[in-house]
Amino acid sequence: MPMNLRLEAINGSGGEEYRIREGEVEFRPVDPSTHYDRDWQQLSAHELADHVERNTVVAQWLRHRIGWRRLLLKCTDYETLQKFGVAQNRHDQFAA
Repeated sequence: MPMNLRLEAINGSGGEEYRIREGEVEFRPVDPSTHYDRDWQQLSAHELADHVERNTVVAQWLRHRIGWRRLLLKCTDYETLQKFGVAQNRHDQFAA
């Protein structure tokens, strides 16, 4: 079951939606004027690290949903994890 976070713009002009699906963090912009939600896109390690650095609502939500250790691992690109011998377990279940 996916876990979602929806952020609405103050003026009602749109927003963003985030979800955790199959161990990945995904994002899509939401435009209520068109009643059309765009396709989901996976957030990169750099984008996640930016959220963590700025301590955004998204970072706080992710820290609560998956824990700070898993969030920090997600902020690191795959090549760096391999270089330091950190195996990513794709079957690792997120904390609820």
